[in-house]
Amino acid sequence: MEKKTGLPKVNVEGLKSFIPENEIKDLLKNASGDKKQVGDIIAKSLAKNRLDPQEMAILLNADDPEIIEQIKEGARTLKKTIYGNRIVLFAPLYVGNDCINNCTYCGFRKDNLDIVRKTLTLKELEKEVRTLESRGHKRLIMVYGEHPRYDPEFIAETVRKVYETKEGKGEIRRVNINAAPLDVEGFKTVKAAGIGTYQIFQETYHEPTYRAVHPSGLKANYLWRLYSFDRAMEAGIDDVGMGALIGLYNHKFEALAMLYHTIHLEEKFGVGPHTISFPRIEPAIGSDYASHPPYAPTDEEFMKMIAVIRLAVPYTGMILTAREPVALRNEAIGYGISQIDAGSDIGVGAYSGQDEISSDKKSQFVLSDNRSLDQVIGELCEADFLPSFCTGCYRLGRTGEHFMEFARPGFVKRFCTPNAILTLLEYVMDYASPETYDKAMAAIDREVRAYPDSDPRKPVLLARIEQVKAGKRDLFF
Repeated sequence: MEKKTGLPKVNVEGLKSFIPENEIKDLLKNASGDKKQVGDIIAKSLAKNRLDPQEMAILLNADDPEIIEQIKEGARTLKKTIYGNRIVLFAPLYVGNDCINNCTYCGFRKDNLDIVRKTLTLKELEKEVRTLESRGHKRLIMVYGEHPRYDPEFIAETVRKVYETKEGKGEIRRVNINAAPLDVEGFKTVKAAGIGTYQIFQETYHEPTYRAVHPSGLKANYLWRLYSFDRAMEAGIDDVGMGALIGLYNHKFEALAMLYHTIHLEEKFGVGPHTISFPRIEPAIGSDYASHPPYAPTDEEFMKMIAVIRLAVPYTGMILTAREPVALRNEAIGYGISQIDAGSDIGVGAYSGQDEISSDKKSQFVLSDNRSLDQVIGELCEADFLPSFCTGCYRLGRTGEHFMEFARPGFVKRFCTPNAILTLLEYVMDYASPETYDKAMAAIDREVRAYPDSDPRKPVLLARIEQVKAGKRDLFF
């Protein structure tokens, strides 16, 4: 049988959009609430119930400073209740920047002659992974352009290569992917390679804007992309990560549209997204559009949106990347961010410095937070957060609907806190600078003391801490 290669054949026959554009616009035009109504909505969220679109619209439209602070405080409380102090860390690994699309805002677009095209060989990929492992990373998201060479078999092969590559005591324990939409069979192929989350962004849910900024290529098909998660879930991938690129269209519209997308998945598959992302457009080489996004929210509007999303989907992970500056990321963590990247470089082959070409010449956009992983860990610990490289849920089958069974009642931190402590201790013992060592050990001591003595896991945790100090690795609950 001939090996299937290339991009999938697009078929959207019989599909229609489940994003009600007119309804969203009506909600944003008319929804309003006083302090008591907002308090009732926040109380519903704190009871770990997803909000309805009308309720989310009321929060998005709030403009009274006291009510906005009420929303932010609710988000802070919810974050601490469900996730504790932990912040999951990962690194992006760009495998290739070839692309057949012409997205006006993207440095990878087909007609951009300013970018240097590069796809890693397996040997080059191994060098990248060894470099990341030598710095202490355990979790990656692998990123691919949309091109025939990045077919399901290629993606699966690169994922397997990452898992089999070890450097010293280092290993990658979870590989998520950000790749172009596949058909069901293609998703089955990448699932078999052991991927964690499949992530893809709709970019904008506003269909007229979508068509305008995606003039050609497979990505020009709005419905094919909109139904990506349906096909992924049909293929058995139950952890998916959605997102919108903030700045293409009104940020309130995009936030509500992601809620409608969540509702669609919950109604059809019984589980919503594992994570939600909301990257803002950053400058990109060869793209004037990216330097002048038409709907860029202010920092204050952006932060309020983050708090509202936290309340709208209380059991869903939220990601904020190094696109954003350090101060903003640090503040947003308190409003509900549960995952951030650290020590990131988005140039193809940039981690191991495999050529002399500037990383920017091979990058999709520009980063604002250029701290090392060690710096980020030290600063998080100093700010009373708990950095985590945990992959326990993924490897014990607590994914998809099973994950939500734990997440909805707020039991996640009972597993995540001890796992975070153990993975942070691994980093401390194997990679930390002297400055970060002291900060991280203080954070571990703080978290162990705060962990309830009544929890039967605590004696096991204490025993495993000693095992890690003695050289044992990869212990988890």
